[in-house]
Amino acid sequence: MLGGLLNSLRIPDLRRRVLFTAGMLVLFRLGSHLPVPGVNVSALKDLFERQGSVFNFLDLFVGGAFSRFAIFALGVFPYITASIIMSLLQTVFPSLKEMAREEGEAGRRRIGMYTRYLTVVLAVLQGVGQTILIRNLGALPDTRPLTMGMIVVTLVAGTMMLTWLGEIMTEYGVGNGVSLIIFGGIVARLPDQTARTLALVRVGEVQWYQFLGDVLVVLASIVAVVAITQALRKIPVQYAKRVVGRRVYGGQATHLPLRLIQAGVIPIIFAVSVLQFPGTIAQFTRNDTIRRIGEAVLPGGGYLLGSVRVPVGDILYFGLIILFTYFYTAVSFDPIEVSDNIKKYGGFVPGIRPGKPTSDYLSRVVERLTFVGAFVLAFIAVAPIYLARGTGVLTFYLAGTSLLIVVGVALETMKQIEAYVLMRHYEGFMR
Repeated sequence: MLGGLLNSLRIPDLRRRVLFTAGMLVLFRLGSHLPVPGVNVSALKDLFERQGSVFNFLDLFVGGAFSRFAIFALGVFPYITASIIMSLLQTVFPSLKEMAREEGEAGRRRIGMYTRYLTVVLAVLQGVGQTILIRNLGALPDTRPLTMGMIVVTLVAGTMMLTWLGEIMTEYGVGNGVSLIIFGGIVARLPDQTARTLALVRVGEVQWYQFLGDVLVVLASIVAVVAITQALRKIPVQYAKRVVGRRVYGGQATHLPLRLIQAGVIPIIFAVSVLQFPGTIAQFTRNDTIRRIGEAVLPGGGYLLGSVRVPVGDILYFGLIILFTYFYTAVSFDPIEVSDNIKKYGGFVPGIRPGKPTSDYLSRVVERLTFVGAFVLAFIAVAPIYLARGTGVLTFYLAGTSLLIVVGVALETMKQIEAYVLMRHYEGFMR
């Protein structure tokens, strides 16, 4: 596989795309280390050490930019949230959906423009919330309105620059740019987290068998994630013979691949993006109870109800992953359209009549697959949060949510490179 991958880089156009993507990721990492002016970074570091996993979970997806309060501290999550809202609006208002369908590229560009405008609004809200947060926690020495306004403007500009980087990476690079930015943030911190875990083993705070359990959980999670994300249900499709002029087409049997998780890692990213906002809004008030609720809804967070700790964040996280899996599957896969396309080219599912019976059959299959896939996806994302409490740092960092994103984005990117190689009549490298 490695030889095939290196051989694929001999294609000039593909090599340029890969190098362009790598250069954009380097630019993203540079911005993640440039702190916003006027912020006491050392005080922020102490704050993160005291707060524990609640803030560290958010910091995980922006490559440490939040703990350093860098210009990319907001990440691409305002853009992701804006994309969710626009998708919901297209469902509520059919005119928006028709705009993208009937006007083609021009309609999609207009929706993209509306999404970016909404991203600015959400980034301002989130930037103000985070600025108030660090002010209340004593990490902002100068609390004058002009200074705070400068910080908010810097954070919003960082988010919009990341959004632009993601879009041009998608157009001129390989893979999905926004997903690769999140992927780069997670992978960049892997050496540091591994070194920290090994240091805990050396000083005796983590036993060797706990570290071994960490490694086994991560390896098992990788196998599970690959198996789940690559699982397919193959629907047989038979095409009748057609005579066009003097040539005969069709007559072959093929299949329609339906993935167990049609949405991939998108529900995970959507769920994390949505759960950030209650915590952001909670920072606009000085009420400690409201702030604790805002932190409790984050994955790993909880709320004390008497003497019982209710894992509110994990429950919401689990439910949102299931919800977004169903939502994104419904948006991305239209059984009526697929059925019409099969019928148009003279195909049929053996034992199923073309037209509405085929679309109903596909709907039933997708519903069952989504039911299983959604719960499996949610379980893999949430379970390591509890395993980390009994094993160590590495499990929390590289299992569950982060592993799903890393493996999912890596597989999708490799598939795109593989398709590009095969299109140029080269031998593929994926086996």
